[in-house]
Amino acid sequence: MSSQAVFGQVRLPRLISDGMVLQRDIPINVWGWAKAGETVGVTLNGKTGKAQTGSDGKWKLQLPAMKAGGPYQLTVQGSNQLKVNDILIGDVWVCSGQSNMVLPMERVKERYPNEIAQAKNPAIRHFFLPTRYNFQQPQDDVPPGRWEAATPQNVLRFSAVGYFFARDLYEKYRVPIGLINASVGGSPAEAWLSEDALKRFPNHLATAEKVKDSAYVAGVQQSEKTAIGLWYNNLRKNDKGWQGEKNWTDPTYDASDWPTMQLPGFWEDAGVPKGNGVVWFRKEIEVPAEMTNKPAKLFLGRIVDSDSVFINGTFAGSIGYQYPPRRYELPANLLKTGKNTLVVRVINTAEKGGFIPDKPYQLVANGQMIDLKGSWQYQVGAVSGPMPGTTFFQYKPEGLFNALIAPLLNYAIKGVIWYQGEANTENASEYRRSFPALIADWRNHWQQGQFPFLFVQLANYLPAKNQPSESQWAELRDAQFKTLSVPKTAMVVATDVGEWNDIHPLNKETVGKRLALAAEHLAYGGKTVVYSGPVYQSMKREGSKIRLTFSQTGSGLVAKGGGALKHFAIAGADHRFVWASAKIEGNQVVVWNDQVPNPVTVRYAWADNPEGANLSNREGLPASPFTTSH
Repeated sequence: MSSQAVFGQVRLPRLISDGMVLQRDIPINVWGWAKAGETVGVTLNGKTGKAQTGSDGKWKLQLPAMKAGGPYQLTVQGSNQLKVNDILIGDVWVCSGQSNMVLPMERVKERYPNEIAQAKNPAIRHFFLPTRYNFQQPQDDVPPGRWEAATPQNVLRFSAVGYFFARDLYEKYRVPIGLINASVGGSPAEAWLSEDALKRFPNHLATAEKVKDSAYVAGVQQSEKTAIGLWYNNLRKNDKGWQGEKNWTDPTYDASDWPTMQLPGFWEDAGVPKGNGVVWFRKEIEVPAEMTNKPAKLFLGRIVDSDSVFINGTFAGSIGYQYPPRRYELPANLLKTGKNTLVVRVINTAEKGGFIPDKPYQLVANGQMIDLKGSWQYQVGAVSGPMPGTTFFQYKPEGLFNALIAPLLNYAIKGVIWYQGEANTENASEYRRSFPALIADWRNHWQQGQFPFLFVQLANYLPAKNQPSESQWAELRDAQFKTLSVPKTAMVVATDVGEWNDIHPLNKETVGKRLALAAEHLAYGGKTVVYSGPVYQSMKREGSKIRLTFSQTGSGLVAKGGGALKHFAIAGADHRFVWASAKIEGNQVVVWNDQVPNPVTVRYAWADNPEGANLSNREGLPASPFTTSH
């Protein structure tokens, strides 16, 4: 089926294409383009509709609501005929937010090999929207993409959170699930707001007006590209690793006088002078015969910022920025029995460079593993100032709404799942307004009433601190928590599934399952399902103690894993927080510290990384972090 017909012929939007899932139980919109005045007829599942094309070349019609089912064929008849095949009717969920929603199953394949192998479900389908932005006006159509059914190969491109969410819903309800993945790594909330919604945020509206000038945008992009290119060229030119008779990738190069450091770690911490640039790392490893002549996999954790890997002088792979895990597939002929030389050229563009701790560093082949942690030789190749900055225009206000959300608005949906907030942690007070504004904005534009909007609270991240402290991540989580006052919303707590050293934690199954529980309650009428962990409601001062009351306690409050409750902090009027004792009494928690005789405020799990926070209900769902002070 080709929906992109020649001018003047009937044409369909990219979403209305083979393999699509349409929303059940509400009228179905079908729309497209044709010659002005042309009558277009549509047939689906025995139902028909007609529309006349307007002077703007657009037509739109509604078919009556249909029950879940399929596969069906859609026929569109005008001056030409189009057929759309393999259509299912079920529930359509928009998956949006930033990188933790983008993150595909491919990135978590080592954690979920069985789930990927078992992903054989033609009733779960996914349409991925590549990143586009537009500051001029809302777009009529999504970027190029296609509907894909879950197979072990296709599912690698699915949002991992989205797939696990859909899988649980399908297992429960046996209804086809369509996922429209409109998410962009690093994107702040304001990029997903319409121009109308931005009127409440004058600073963002001013930015949106500025970037409407495409000549300005192109000029900035060109000058930044030139400056960054020059930085890399100078780095390459000055890099001593390429300058000698033998370059430093050569296994016969004599590196006996190179100093050593322990990896993983950051080279500045090991005594290398501060600065950015290139540092080369080298390690000789003994490989047994049974690991050779077999495909191998090299795990190098995560590296700040970019790396190029050479084995026995042969280039083995490169990754250009710090976030992806380093997982290099090595061909069968690359390793040899005995001594092998592993060289990693690392470019650091800003702040501290090095190898992130608590990640896998190993060489695996034929069921055997060589641990690569420990002593490595290193040498500075070139020193430089920080790389010139980049303006990420896809993060500017309105751009993602216009390009990725506006083209979806005719497509009827069940609801939205949203995982975002990391990009807004520096202004949580604004997020208290911008996030509810986003929900209202989307509902207003979709014209489907208060559809369910399910969101994930930020996971735990960054090194844990041993004393109570202020935290931007905690403030942002609190802004998310307060957004539960918006009708038909639910929040998934994720402070127990994050990783201190990775903004992209691998445990996406727990997040997807919790979103599915929230959907059961909010979207599927499961009034008795326990879908949330304990939610703070109110406090009462009792002498030198504070009594906290919770809702969503399920079949009772517990300290997950047993033992005492952890991560409660208490303060008096001086607002100086200290760790507190806490005891469960029914559906309440009593909190105190004998050094604070007149307590005023309690905080729970208030940290970037509230490691060890353990208040939960018996169903195993964790309590949201909270403060009693606002």
